[in-house]
Amino acid sequence: MNAEPRETIEARAAKHAALADPARLRIVDLLTLGDVSPTDMGQQFGMPSNLVAHHLKVLEGVGILVRVRSEGDRRRSYLHLAPGALTGLTPTATVAAHRVVFVCTGNSARSKLAAALWENASIIPAASGGTHPAERVEPGAIRAAKRHDLGLHEATPQLLADVLGPDDFVVTVCDNAHEELAVPSGLHWSIPDPVRTGTDAAFEAAFTDLEHRIQELAPRLTKA
Repeated sequence: MNAEPRETIEARAAKHAALADPARLRIVDLLTLGDVSPTDMGQQFGMPSNLVAHHLKVLEGVGILVRVRSEGDRRRSYLHLAPGALTGLTPTATVAAHRVVFVCTGNSARSKLAAALWENASIIPAASGGTHPAERVEPGAIRAAKRHDLGLHEATPQLLADVLGPDDFVVTVCDNAHEELAVPSGLHWSIPDPVRTGTDAAFEAAFTDLEHRIQELAPRLTKA
């Protein structure tokens, strides 16, 4: 058996050392499901901002976390796990849900793609809605779905208030929608808006990001 390179062992050891703190382990468990701003994280854990900043600095230092700037409020940033951050580690969080509702501003691209992808990944029902629905589903989203043989619903985008039920598990896939709604439960995925660029590459990137996140979440949601 080949010995693992020293630098790989040291990197793994550094991650384990960073995760040995219970607060940092809770932070990582939370981020395995969605993106969270440092302020929201502090409020959720009842932790002062200086302590949140310390824990995030440690996790960033070993390559577990990355930050992205909000497309809505540019003063805000969101944290998510770096690619491969948890290789060899097993998250433990599990959530029960009656139905998953994906939300973006226009309900014309990201949330539509997410709901369609979810239907192929889980037995839990899915729906989607928008805080300010567009007039139509974006052609770029329809093309992205067709490239992957995905049945995208081409119905007119819907207002979230007309879709959302009291027991729904909400996943916002748009920074603006997340910041507007301030949903206390559920998840947020900070996915760049492909409509702003309008290219097939942008829609493909959004599709790939959604597909990866759904593959991670679906096995960890149980039907309520």
